[in-house]
Amino acid sequence: MMRTLVLLGVHCYMCESFAPTTLRFPRSSPLVKPLRRSRRTSVTGRQASADGVAEDDRASMAKSEIFQPAAYYESTLCVEDEEDEEDEICELPGDDDFVVAILGDLHMDPRKMEDYHVGRSHIRPILDDSSQRGVGTVVVSLGDLGESKSVRPDETDELFAGTTGCHELAADFLGSFGVPYEVVGGNHDLEGIDEFKTDSANLEAYLRIHGKPTAQFARVVADKVLLVGLGSTVFREARYTSHEVIVDDEQIRWFEELLVSHPAEDGWKLFVFSHAPILGSGLRVLQENHVVNGCCWLNHSGGKTTAKFIELVRKHRCVKGWFSGHFHLGQDYEDSITFPSIPREQGPYPNRGSCVFATTCVMRKGSSRDGRQQSRLLRGNSNGFEICTVDHGAGGAIRLDATITYKDSGHEVGIFAHEHDELKQDTSFLKVYSPVDGDANQLTTDPLSGDLDASRGKAVSKQTIAWWRMNCGRVLGIFDSRLIEYDPSTLAPLGLVVGADELEGKRVMVLASGEDRNCRVLADETDGDGGDDALAVVDCAVVDEGDEQALLLIGSGKDTEDKREQGQAEGDEDEDDDAAQPSIVVVHPNEDGSYWRKIVRNKIVRMKEKRRVQAAVSYAKALDEHVPPIGPESETETEPVKVISSWGPYKSISGTAKNTGVAGLTKSTK
Repeated sequence: MMRTLVLLGVHCYMCESFAPTTLRFPRSSPLVKPLRRSRRTSVTGRQASADGVAEDDRASMAKSEIFQPAAYYESTLCVEDEEDEEDEICELPGDDDFVVAILGDLHMDPRKMEDYHVGRSHIRPILDDSSQRGVGTVVVSLGDLGESKSVRPDETDELFAGTTGCHELAADFLGSFGVPYEVVGGNHDLEGIDEFKTDSANLEAYLRIHGKPTAQFARVVADKVLLVGLGSTVFREARYTSHEVIVDDEQIRWFEELLVSHPAEDGWKLFVFSHAPILGSGLRVLQENHVVNGCCWLNHSGGKTTAKFIELVRKHRCVKGWFSGHFHLGQDYEDSITFPSIPREQGPYPNRGSCVFATTCVMRKGSSRDGRQQSRLLRGNSNGFEICTVDHGAGGAIRLDATITYKDSGHEVGIFAHEHDELKQDTSFLKVYSPVDGDANQLTTDPLSGDLDASRGKAVSKQTIAWWRMNCGRVLGIFDSRLIEYDPSTLAPLGLVVGADELEGKRVMVLASGEDRNCRVLADETDGDGGDDALAVVDCAVVDEGDEQALLLIGSGKDTEDKREQGQAEGDEDEDDDAAQPSIVVVHPNEDGSYWRKIVRNKIVRMKEKRRVQAAVSYAKALDEHVPPIGPESETETEPVKVISSWGPYKSISGTAKNTGVAGLTKSTK
């Protein structure tokens, strides 16, 4: 069968002509390259423009899902020739069409390759259909390429992630899709800690094996369409958790210069890829995992650089899409894709520039947190783009998720193409509460007293939801019996301030503390040593003291008594008697003014700490076995030696460093 191609005013690089032309090629010819000049999909659902005004029924969602064939271009653009049934008429591609297959966290394990082979069999026909017809086609991997455990447990304890073998396996797999591939580094891609001593050595191997000159990439995939990738370059040297995805300063400078040189006004459209999403994206996160550990966002603990990315997105309207993985969550939730704006009745304008954000699931079932096995598909041209799901758990079905149409260089209209999981199942599975300015849970300071009753006069429970802005500008909230800090600009969660183990059952109060008398405390209260009763002056910051506030956790005593009884029932050791007494805990901010606790250190530090503790445990066992009991000879039984870890940096508000003991832990209580 022959296929007829009609060039409708599309530039032909072979004939150097713009004139309409009819060509005939065998059906299998690689020159058969149809182009979709208009989006012929019927999409219904919620639609909102960039100014937040709904342009369709905001309350309705599509009642049915729209699925597409793998041979999408062939099926939608090639039609039979009425004069010759043996021929088909197709359109040659233009310079503006492109297709990107986006793969989430692979976590490849050479013992468990079936899901990867099946996933590739779902994606390869899609890419063949587009690439063989001249559409710009690329595969992008979002990193975390290897499993973070030993894949030869009988032979070695060496972690597979980040090793030479890991990257070689991933490079072979990513190179088998028949089109070029790009990859960005995730938090596990430099985890070859047994093979490589430094991050730089591990990074060099990663770049060499994947043929990358730098951790970042920029690839033109179609006319005025640029794919941009930012990769993590830190693991061993991470200041806090190694699971934070850290883009170095050099990449950030490069990224900003790239945005400046590719303005939306000149017609440029950029699609960005990173392992973790950015602060302000509005994507679903996991409180139990990524929020409490401080590794939700790109450069999560980076201070100003954490917000740098959303600031750039807001400033540069050329950024049209940003794809990320990291959470191992499916693509069926409404907040797995977020638009630049939302309908006004759902909240204030989120200020996401001109960018649509999308999270990407995983290919292997064993890596999924919610059982989904899905990849993303991005199709676009000069009119807009579509985001689809390739569902590996449903035989590779290709579902249209959202259609985005460009209105001009800085505005677009986004439409969800199907109903979402929560709406169908009436569940908030894994959903984390996000504050919205003006919602029913927002609290404000009493204008007369300057105080704020954050728990509304009741003890904190699982049902308590509240949030407020501190005078210093920080945003705190209570959710799921935890005290959480949120970003002031985007109201995205930053991290854990107080855990449920310490907060549940207590009241939370915010008091004005800026008066001069609040800067004077008794000397014996500063160092715990007793000392004179003379007043000691504790240095006060040079600020407007009327704005200072104290964050208090107020316990009745009953809450700690209940916890002690619960712990004893579960076999835990007795708490100290003082723990059951009424108490007030003052929660101080960190040195930088933030409140969320950077509790988790990087993996190398934690491994060293574990080895130190293990050495102490071994020594304690030797003491129990070989050393006679210390004390009166009448004592015939001794308690086993307890091993306790001690960390800094702060133990009191004293201006003089005298003691390091922690009451009830490394020293007795009074």
